[in-house]
Amino acid sequence: MKDRFSPPIKKNDIITLEITSLNSEGQGVGKYEGFTVFVPYALPSEEVSAHVIKVSKNYAVAKLVELNRGSPHRIEPICEHFYKCGGCDLLHLDYSEQLKFKAKRVYDALTRIGGFDTDSFEMNDTIGSAPNTRYRNKASFPYAEVDGKVTAGLFAERSHRLIPINDCIIQSSSAVDAMKSACDFANSYNVSAYDEQTHSGCLRHLVVRTSHEGDILITIVANDALPHQKEFVEFMRNRLPRVTGIVHNINTSKTNVIFGEQFTTLYGENSIVERICGLKFKVAAQSFLQVNHSQTEKLYSLAIDGLNLKGNELVFDLYCGIGTISLLLAQKAKKVIGIESVPQAISDAKHNSEMNGIHNIEFICAEAESALPQLVKESVKPNAIVLDPPRKGCDKTVLDAIIECQPEKIAYISCNPETLARDLKELAQGGYAIKSVQPVDMFPGTGHVETVVLMSRVEK
Repeated sequence: MKDRFSPPIKKNDIITLEITSLNSEGQGVGKYEGFTVFVPYALPSEEVSAHVIKVSKNYAVAKLVELNRGSPHRIEPICEHFYKCGGCDLLHLDYSEQLKFKAKRVYDALTRIGGFDTDSFEMNDTIGSAPNTRYRNKASFPYAEVDGKVTAGLFAERSHRLIPINDCIIQSSSAVDAMKSACDFANSYNVSAYDEQTHSGCLRHLVVRTSHEGDILITIVANDALPHQKEFVEFMRNRLPRVTGIVHNINTSKTNVIFGEQFTTLYGENSIVERICGLKFKVAAQSFLQVNHSQTEKLYSLAIDGLNLKGNELVFDLYCGIGTISLLLAQKAKKVIGIESVPQAISDAKHNSEMNGIHNIEFICAEAESALPQLVKESVKPNAIVLDPPRKGCDKTVLDAIIECQPEKIAYISCNPETLARDLKELAQGGYAIKSVQPVDMFPGTGHVETVVLMSRVEK
C-alpha cells in the first residue's frame, strides 16, 4: 500500500508542470500534483517538461528537458558556457525582469520572515547596474588537467568538476587574459595542475584583482613551490602590461578554501590601490571588497547619506573590513569606531586611514559579538551604527547590544535578504522602525542582491 505521505513522483520520471516563481537561487519553482519541484533555468509563466533527478520528502529537483511554452522575458544568454558553468544563473532572463525578481526576493523575505507590512515604510525598486557585464573586479579561476593540458575555468554548479571556459562576461577582460596567459605559461614550461583526488600537481587557482583605473594584481595559488618563478613573472608582465603586482600563495591543505597562509611577492606590490567615493584603499589578494565598483559607490552612499550625519556624532561601523565605510563615515562624523575580526583587514584599515589622512577613527580587532557588548559596558554609546555582516547575518549578541546602546539611527547593508529580514525583526522588537529599503544589484546575471535598510529608534 502506498504511503499517503510519499511524493507523487520518483527519480527519473518525466513530468510536465507550470513554473510560477523563482527561488532565491534563481531556479524555477512549480507544483506537480501539489508537490514542489525546482527546475533550474525555467522561468515564471513557462510550461516545461522536466526529468526528475532528485526527490526528497518535501521537494524534488528536475532538469529542464523541453520548453512547451516560453516566457516573453526569456532571452538568449550572451555567454556560451551559461548552461554548464555555475557562475551565473539568470543570464536567460531579461535584465529589467532580473531587477524585478531581486526586489521581490527582498519583499518576500521582509513579509514572510520578518512579518513586516511594507506599506509602513519606503520600499524601492532595485537600482540596476551599468554596465551589467564585465563588472567584477575580482576573479578566481581553478586549474585542472584536461586532455593532457593545463586548463582553467569555473566549477559546475554544486561540484568541483571544472568547466573549461574561453571567456566570462561578468569578469574584466584583464582577468580573462590573465587566466589564459597563466595556462599558456603552464603548458609552455610543463607546470602541472593540481589534482584534488590525488592531492598532487602544482597550480590550484589564479586570483586576479583589477582596479577601476586598470591596474592588475595577480596571485598564483600553488600546492607547493612554483617552478620557473622568474619566467612566470616575465611571461605575465609581457602579456599584461598593467600588472603592478604578482604574488605566490602556497596552499597545501586538502580544502575548498582558496588561499593558504603563506604569501610571497614575486614582483611589484602585494596589493593594488582602489578609489571609492574619492578615497584611496589598499586592497590585497585576500582583502574583502565589493566586486562591482560603480554599484559599491552607490551602495555606500545610500547608507551613509541616509544617516544624515551632522558632524558631531559617534558612529560604530561593525564588520568594517579594510575600512571602506568607516573612512567615508569619518568625513561626516566626529568619530568612527570600526570593528573587524580579521587582523590583516584591521592592519589594512589602519594603513588606509593614514594614506587618506583621516585620524578621527579607531579600529578594534575583535568579533563584533564580543567587542560591541564590551563598548556598551564601558558606556561608549554611538549616535548611529552601520552594519555590513557576512551572509549569515548578525549574531543575536550583536543585535542585543545594539538595542541596549540605543543609537538613534541604523544603516544595515546586507547580501542575504533572508538573514536580513530575521535580524530586522529582532531590531524592530527592540524599538526600531524601518524607514526605507533599497535593493541594489551588485551581481547582474545572478540571483544575488544587496540591500540597504535605514532604521530609526522609536519610543516604545
